[in-house]
Amino acid sequence: MHEILVSVAAFIVLIGVMVVVHEFGHFAVAKLCKVRVEAFSFGFGPRLFGFKFGDTDYKVCLIPAGGYVKMTGESPEQNLEAPGTQTEVLADDPGSFTAHPRWQRMLIGLAGPVANFVLAFVLMVFYFNFINEVPKYEVSATTVEWVIGGSAAAQAGIEPGDIIRNFDSVDQPTWDSVLGRLVVNSGQSVNLTVDRAGALKQLTLQVPESSKSGDFDPILVGLLPRFQAGPVGVKEVEAGTPADQAGLRAGDGIQSVDGHPISNVYSLLAYLKDGAGKPVDLAILRDGALLHTTAHPAKLDEGFKLGFKPIPPPMRDKPLPFGEAVGSSMAFCKDNSTLILEVLQKLFTRKVSVKQLSGPVGIARMAGDAVEMDGWQPKFGLAGEISLNLGILNLLPFPILDGGMILFLLIESLIRRDIGMAIKERIYQAAFVVIMAFFAFIIFNDVTKLPFFTHMKP
Repeated sequence: MHEILVSVAAFIVLIGVMVVVHEFGHFAVAKLCKVRVEAFSFGFGPRLFGFKFGDTDYKVCLIPAGGYVKMTGESPEQNLEAPGTQTEVLADDPGSFTAHPRWQRMLIGLAGPVANFVLAFVLMVFYFNFINEVPKYEVSATTVEWVIGGSAAAQAGIEPGDIIRNFDSVDQPTWDSVLGRLVVNSGQSVNLTVDRAGALKQLTLQVPESSKSGDFDPILVGLLPRFQAGPVGVKEVEAGTPADQAGLRAGDGIQSVDGHPISNVYSLLAYLKDGAGKPVDLAILRDGALLHTTAHPAKLDEGFKLGFKPIPPPMRDKPLPFGEAVGSSMAFCKDNSTLILEVLQKLFTRKVSVKQLSGPVGIARMAGDAVEMDGWQPKFGLAGEISLNLGILNLLPFPILDGGMILFLLIESLIRRDIGMAIKERIYQAAFVVIMAFFAFIIFNDVTKLPFFTHMKP
């Protein structure tokens, strides 16, 4: 019950803020263009309280799941209230949405999604400039914790435990400088020197083209850095999983796997993936004593796992200078926007199943999880991602959405006349039915992913 209440409260706050910011974008530009805004509402349903200032009723409604802006003449329904005369009346009304030039109406339509993009950018600038959580105990040496099999790093001969002493002529590099040199040398060969058990080895790494991103992840070349000392803490063990069967308990620390020291769960997952389900020997630290147990990884959630929740590593704040915070925020928005567009493209080309999408229930679960997680990164990160999602999805050229309205205006600009209100109304009605059917499917899909239902599956 606690988890449900937290998820519902987090969902209402998150979506409420996102939608209100979105609608405020429409509201602000509509006011600038002197379009009459009849209502600015926080929430839906019956009016609880508010005040009227000028032509606008600022109100709070019963259902606190978003909000809306109502402009005179905005919808086909308004224009068809009085058949034969209403369209002309609204067209002659200087405060009507339809009385304004199409370019102004397009700006008003774009303003909502743009507000969401701005919100995501500002949130992440604030996070990086004032918080920016990093591991509390960082190791000074540039030590390779694990090398993914078949990767560029593996082909170069880099091995777990190697300490990078020289990388592209940079002596005693940090992981930050290694990342920087990887970006600079996209698609090129890089010479490096590693310290392997006291012996220096000269190696050559072929950097893949994918490192053109300024936010390059070393995992793309197969390198998993050791940023902190181990072990990997076990927070919770799921019943019936390989971890449970191997005797792991909450509070245990996994010090090594098959003799390989590990300090983070990413290295553990990479090792299990390379092993493709082979049994592994775990060195467990429990109450100061070192124990050994054998675990049999299973394929869980499309990857080989043991089935436990790790204890997050201790973190500390390392705020970035404002300029760097802006750059990091831009990279965050760019990377997440590109990912959203890629998912949409694969969805329409049937390379991704629509069942992988999340609706209100899924978002509520993610919001609840983010609230329960330690630190601020999950909270700011999720808020930024949801805001970007809302902005991009509203730009899709589908009736009812902002992108659909903009598409109508572009078509009208090309044909140099307005599309009939009766035609628009029929299109909007059909689109509404499609949206509601899709929405119902997404909610059903979300519900079937809940733990109660997933445990019922064979």
